[in-house]
Amino acid sequence: MKLFNTLTSKKQVFKPLRSGKVSLYACGPTVYQSPHIGNMRSYLFEDILRRVLEYNGYTVKHIINVTDVGHLTGDGDIGADKVEESAKSKGVKASDVTKKYFDEFKTDMKALNILMPSKFAWATKYIPEQKKLVERIFSKKYAYETEDGIYFDTQKFGKYGKLGGLNKRDPEEMQSRTGVDPDKKHPFDFALWKFSIGPRLQEWKSPVDHKKMGFPGWHLECSAISTEELGQPFDIHAGGIDHVTTHHNNEIAQSEAAYGKPLANYWIHGEHLLMKDTKMSKSLGNVALLADLTAQGFEPLAFRYLVLTSQYRNRLNFTEDGLEAAQTALNKLRAVMAPRLKGGKVIEKYQKKFKTAVSDDLNTAEGLAVVWEMVKSKADVADVQATLLDMDQVLGLGLDKWKPAKVDKTVLELAEKREQARANKEWAESDRIRDEINKKGYDISDTPNGYQLFKRQ
Repeated sequence: MKLFNTLTSKKQVFKPLRSGKVSLYACGPTVYQSPHIGNMRSYLFEDILRRVLEYNGYTVKHIINVTDVGHLTGDGDIGADKVEESAKSKGVKASDVTKKYFDEFKTDMKALNILMPSKFAWATKYIPEQKKLVERIFSKKYAYETEDGIYFDTQKFGKYGKLGGLNKRDPEEMQSRTGVDPDKKHPFDFALWKFSIGPRLQEWKSPVDHKKMGFPGWHLECSAISTEELGQPFDIHAGGIDHVTTHHNNEIAQSEAAYGKPLANYWIHGEHLLMKDTKMSKSLGNVALLADLTAQGFEPLAFRYLVLTSQYRNRLNFTEDGLEAAQTALNKLRAVMAPRLKGGKVIEKYQKKFKTAVSDDLNTAEGLAVVWEMVKSKADVADVQATLLDMDQVLGLGLDKWKPAKVDKTVLELAEKREQARANKEWAESDRIRDEINKKGYDISDTPNGYQLFKRQ
C-alpha cells in the first residue's frame, strides 16, 4: 500500500509502527455551525483511507477530535472564539451550541455511510493534558509569555515549517496573513494558551501563570489529544489541505519541541471541494449542506459516489450535473444487485485490479473504473454481485443493505409501456416515457435482469 506523504512530498510504501495495527488521527469539526459538503469531503477521504487500510488487513485505531473551544475567527491568533460567538449570538450556553452542531455532524456522517471513529475526543475533555503540554514546552524554553497569552517561539525550533515548505515563505507575507501582534517575537509564533479578556463562557486557570484565567490555543488540542490517545509518534495524521500551512506545522513544532521525537510518520491531506471553481467555505458564503442536496431529491450516497470519482489529492468541482450523474451511476450499481442471487464467488481478477488501484494512494477513480469494467463484462451476475459487495467494503455505498422501494402502480405501468416501446425499437417514445417517470420522482435503469425503478428521496 502506498500513500502520498506531505512530510516528504512523495508517495511512499506505508509501513506501520506495529505490525498489523495502524494509529490514525484526523482533525475534526469545530462545532459552532452546520457542516457543509466541502467539510464532509474531508471526512469522506479519511473514511476511504481507513477502509482501504482495513481492506489490506490492518486494524485501525481512529481518533477524531471535536473542537469546542479555542478556534478563533482570525486565521492567526486574533478574533473571537467561534463557539463563544455562536453561543452569545443565540443567548445559550456553549455546550448547547456544540451539542447541536455535533449532532448534525454525526447525522451527516451516518447519511454518508462514514464509519464512526474509535473515539470522538472533545477538546474541553483534555484541558489537563493541554496544560501539561504547555508547561513542558515552557520549561524547555520554547515558549514565552505576553500580555494576552503564552506563545511558541518558532525561531528556537529550527525545523519549523518543514511541512509543505512553509519555511520557504516570505515572513512579511505571513505577517500580513496572521495579523500584527506587537508582543510576538516573530510573525510565525503562535498561541499555546490565550488569557481571558473580559467574561467568557469557557475558561480555566492558565498553565505557568495560574493566577490568570484563559483557554487553549486551537493547535494545542490536536497535539495533546493525539499523544494521549495514540502515543508519539503515531502512524498517520490526516486532514484537509488548508491545515498544512499553519495548523499542522504548529502541531509538529509544539509536539516535537516537547518530546524530541516526531508527532506522526505520515501526513495525508485531502484537496478542496469547489463550487463554481472556487473553494467552498463558510467565510465566502458559497456553501451547500447535505440537507440542501436531499431537498433537491438527491441521496447522500450520491454525493459519496461523486467524491469517489476523484482521487482525494485532486480538487473536485461540485455541480448539479455531476451529482445527477453520480445518482444515476449509483442506481445502476443497485440495479446490478437486484434481484440478489446466491452462490456467487468473488472474481479474483477484478478484485486484484480493484485492490491495486485503491491501495495506490487511495485511487478511487481508478477503482470505480475497475467496477464498471466488471459490470459491463459477461461475467456471471451472481459472481459480479459477490465481487461488488467485496469492493463496497472500500466504496461504502451500502450495497449490502439496499432494498428496492415500493413503487407506485402508475409508475410500474409506465415502466411496462417503456419496455414495450423498447421492444418495438420506438426509441423516441421510450425516452418520452422515461422522462415522465423521472417527473414522478423515479429513476429507471436497464440491466441484464430487466429494468429497475428507484424512488428518489
